[in-house]
This record gives sequence, structure tokens and C-alpha cells, in this order.
Amino acid sequence: MNSTAGRVWTWARLGVLALLWGSTFLWIKLALTALAPVQVTLTRCVLGAAVLLALCLRSHHRLPRGRTLWRHIFVAAFFCNALPFALFSIGERTVGSGLAGVLNATTPLWSVLTGVVLGTERALRPVRLAGLLLGFAGTVLIFAPWSQTGQAGWGVAAIAAAAASYAVGFAYMSRHLVGKGVPTLSLSAAQLVAATGLTALTLPANGLAAVHVSPKPLLAVVVLGVFATGITFHLTYRIIADEGATNAATVGYLLPVVSVLLGAIVLGEALSPRIVAGMAVVLVGVGMTRRQKPQAAAAYEKGKRSPDHGLRPPRVASR
Repeated sequence: MNSTAGRVWTWARLGVLALLWGSTFLWIKLALTALAPVQVTLTRCVLGAAVLLALCLRSHHRLPRGRTLWRHIFVAAFFCNALPFALFSIGERTVGSGLAGVLNATTPLWSVLTGVVLGTERALRPVRLAGLLLGFAGTVLIFAPWSQTGQAGWGVAAIAAAAASYAVGFAYMSRHLVGKGVPTLSLSAAQLVAATGLTALTLPANGLAAVHVSPKPLLAVVVLGVFATGITFHLTYRIIADEGATNAATVGYLLPVVSVLLGAIVLGEALSPRIVAGMAVVLVGVGMTRRQKPQAAAAYEKGKRSPDHGLRPPRVASR
């Protein structure tokens, strides 16, 4: 694959991931009209795990083996799946789906911080750092905290904490799981299986309440589990494996565009010129964070093939 085709493929994957991931907040909002937060979280984990297990079976991939590897999988499942999934469901009881997507866009900033602490991201170039800060500025412009009145503080805090948890999970996955000779499909399936087990432990927290589901929330939770959890999580894993945790987290900057538009179109949530301007700033920021040095791009193209036929770049490509 030549350099231009490689960049097109990378942007295509990021675009699909942004569309699927950005719609997550809409599906959660709709599912919460009939299900408790714990029920939404568990259902999406179960359905996502089922989809990836089916793909593993079709591709003749086995789940990972080894006690140490599974210990890492459970830690990653807690920070990247069980905890943030639950926090988003809790937060969206009082926070709009568009705002939830905006708050989730702080993930790249948390990712840089955790990446530096854990040693997975080093020597961050000034242009990429400027892109991260510009993206955050666009997020603040969309959120406009100076104009917020009566906003549910606990819901906002829960979603911000979920974004930080994603960043910790991405960095942990990048350091302890990817590049270990295990196909990313097997890893992503195993992680959602682990997340299902962890979430099941929380069922006593209103997860056993009677459910009377109508067609709309039922469809929402199915789409949430199959596409916005199973397929999306596998795409995220592939990007982490191919390009590093910070590059995977930068897709979070595209989420406000998708979540705010869907919230406005489907749920009638506010969409003002300020929000549109903020989304434009976000897009400029994400473009800056995606820039690579010429030698880094060349090294990426010469990367070795991983067990599931994905490119595994050398260390420099994930910085």
C-alpha cells in the first residue's frame, strides 16, 4: 500500500469510527427511556461481545490464553469498557447526547497526560500539542461553560470522568496488550467478554428492575451493542495497534460533530452558530494532531504485518 493510499485508508477508518462512536450518545439517550443505566451498560457489553466472538469464530481466531494476559485484559476492560460505559449511562440521565459527545472529546488531552506518565507517548511534537490544545479550545467553545445555567453537575462530572477513563484504558492497552502477537480481533472480543463479567457484578444496583421495552429503545440498545460497541471497539483496537493510543484518542475530537448533529436532528437539541464554529475549530485541531514527520510516515509504510494482517508500526509512528 503506497503512502497516499495508506493515509486515505487511515482517514476512512477514523471517519467510520467517528460516525459509529459519535452515534453512541444518541443510542444511550434513547435506550435510557426504558432501561436503567446498569441494564444499558450490560446489554451493550453482551451484544458487543457476541458480535466479536462470532467474528472470531468466522475468522478462526481463538481467545487469548495465559493468566497474565487475561489479567491485563480485565484491567483494560475496566478502564476502557465497564467503567466509562456505566458513567456515560449515568451521566446521560441528566445531560444531552450532544453535550455528552462534546465532553468525551477531552479524551485526547487525558490520553497525552496518561501516555506521558506511562511512557507510551514521548517527544510530542509542538504541532501535535498545538492541535490538541486547539481541539480542546473548540470543545470549550461548543460547551460554553460561561453560558450554562442549571446544568446537572454530577452528570457532567460522570461523563468527564468517563473520558479520562477511556484515556487510561487506551494507554494501558497500547502498553500491555497490542503488539504481543495476539490478533486484535481476539483481544477486543476477550476484553468485551471481561467487561460483561465486570458489569454483571453491578446488577444489584437497580439492574434487576422490571423492564417494559418499546420498539424504539429496544432498537436503540441493539444498535448500541452491535455497532456502537462491538464493531466500534474493534476498530478502536486496530487503530491503537496500528498508530498508537494518542492517535486513537484523537478521533474523540470528531465526536462532537457527530453527536451534536444527531442530537439536533433526532432529539431536537440546540444547534447554534457558536456550536458550528466550535466544531470547525475541532476539525482543524484534529488535522494538526494527525500530522506526522516524513520519516515517521515512511516507517509506518514499512511496518511489519501483525497476526491479523494489520500494519504494526515501529515505535516512532505512535508518538
